[in-house]
Amino acid sequence: MSRRKHKAKQSRKPPFQGPVSAFLEHHFRHFNAATVVEAAREYRRQLDAGNQMMVTLAGAMSTAELGLSLAEMIRSDKVHLISCTGANLEEDVFNLVAHKFYERVPHYRELSAADEEALLKRHLNRVTDTCIPEGEAMRRMEKALLEVWTAADGQGEHYFPHEFFYQVLLSGKYEKHYQIDLKDSWMLAAAEKNLPIVVPGWEDSTLGNMYAAACLRGDVKNVHTVRTGIAYMKWLAVHYRRVTRRRGLGMFQIGGGIAGDFPICVVPMLAQDMGFDTRLWSYFCQISDSTTSYGSYSGAVPNEKITWGKLGKDAPKYIIESDASIVAPLIFAHVLGW
Repeated sequence: MSRRKHKAKQSRKPPFQGPVSAFLEHHFRHFNAATVVEAAREYRRQLDAGNQMMVTLAGAMSTAELGLSLAEMIRSDKVHLISCTGANLEEDVFNLVAHKFYERVPHYRELSAADEEALLKRHLNRVTDTCIPEGEAMRRMEKALLEVWTAADGQGEHYFPHEFFYQVLLSGKYEKHYQIDLKDSWMLAAAEKNLPIVVPGWEDSTLGNMYAAACLRGDVKNVHTVRTGIAYMKWLAVHYRRVTRRRGLGMFQIGGGIAGDFPICVVPMLAQDMGFDTRLWSYFCQISDSTTSYGSYSGAVPNEKITWGKLGKDAPKYIIESDASIVAPLIFAHVLGW
């Protein structure tokens, strides 16, 4: 082999040693695939520069068991803040305590209305190809949360939704029900690190509905025992200013919706409504299947965010038009060096 050919061969050697990272570096060279690698490399560069990263979770990523990779990202200090829907907050814990009772429906595209009704009668709530068992998952956690909700209500205390979950998980009271390898629960990893979480629109979740029912029944007297919405934004404003005094904070957005739209707005709020000298987001990446031309906020290209005072023109920006359940674990694997 000539020296020239040898050098060419060596130049293609992936810089990261893990087999998944090496595979991505070698094969993901164009189109969305290339963006996956570029976004992962920049994620790593952001961390190497001392910046922090926020991950946002939309859709049903917890039921997709993203915890298999996200939990290790949290434990490895590669995620410093999470913004997620109430569904993602609770569904990781549902899976933790009831995994063996879940049922997968690989032929879900062929289900008739009668088939769906049969699942309902068995108290199985379907999310695409996965059915969550009401009794073992939802009602079990309703009981657990009712205990901490009513205790706080009786003491006149107020906590965020994720803080109530942390109380339940860290109490150890429900460990006998755990049905997965504990390292695969991102909520358990987050609780153990006391990771900051923002849950906008928590009311739009199963346990949010159950909390409303508890208030209607009178089990919880003060509806503000669980802090939500505006209280989360006030907390985030203080947190963002503190974190970004000396470093940048990036945003890795999985899906669209309120999980991403809510926290990104803290920057223009601080700058335009409060008049503070505010650092813009240092990095932005979104995995999305939303169509831009429909006027979707979730599908807006990153440059549109420049006009809203969220991103600077020189900030690293990526949009990956693909399935988040496929792409997010690959990027996390790359960042982790797997």
